[in-house]
Order: sequence, then C-alpha cells, then structure tokens
Amino acid sequence: QVQLVESGGGLVQPGESLRLSCKASGFAFSALAMSWVRQAPGKGLEWVADVASGGDTAYADSVKGRFTISRDNNKNFVFLEMTSLKPEDTAVYYCAKPRRRFGSPWFPTRRDEYDYWGQGAQVTVSS
Repeated sequence: QVQLVESGGGLVQPGESLRLSCKASGFAFSALAMSWVRQAPGKGLEWVADVASGGDTAYADSVKGRFTISRDNNKNFVFLEMTSLKPEDTAVYYCAKPRRRFGSPWFPTRRDEYDYWGQGAQVTVSS
C-alpha cells in the first residue's frame, strides 16, 4: 500500500537548520512530482515546495532562498533542507503527492489537492 513516512523534525533555535526526510513506497515515486506542505498551529494548510520527477523545483515565497527540496529516485526519498529558520516556520510538515501539475499550487492549499499524505513531522523554532 502507499506509504509516506516523514522523519527529522524537532526543536531548534531561530537561525538554525533542520533536514526533513520522507520515505515513499507503494507507488511509482520516481515518475511523479512530490511536495512539502505545512500547517502552523491554528492555521490552514500552506504549500511549501514542489520537486518534479527530474529534479526541477518550485518554492513558496515565504521559504524561497532558505529551504531546498530535493529527491533521491533510487532510494525513494524526498528531502526538505531548511536553513535560517524563523519562529513563523513552526508547523507540522507533511510530505505529499500532488494531484495537480508541478509548480502550480492551489490557493488556498486544499487537502484534496494531494493524493497521498505522510503522518507529518513537527518542526518547532523557538529560543
């Protein structure tokens, strides 16, 4: 069956870095775009980034220049490298497989925009 399993969340101080990983299984991972989506406490879903099957990337303005999405198609992983973290980056981060076209996120982000979701990884940025 389809599984997306995130890891790597935690508590960091402002300005620090963190790397999230997502292991995919049960579907044709290497042929499909993947996304990271987050949800801050008391707020709606927010698209963070897409990575196409061939490695092209797209980012939300709020994370551009600070976050890097990448993938390893041989091992079925997608990553999110987060640097210069801010308190407003505090959220549950989800790995997800989008139904829509790469790089064309819906606004506002909707749950049915994605076919598959991971369980989420908590990222807390606080001093």
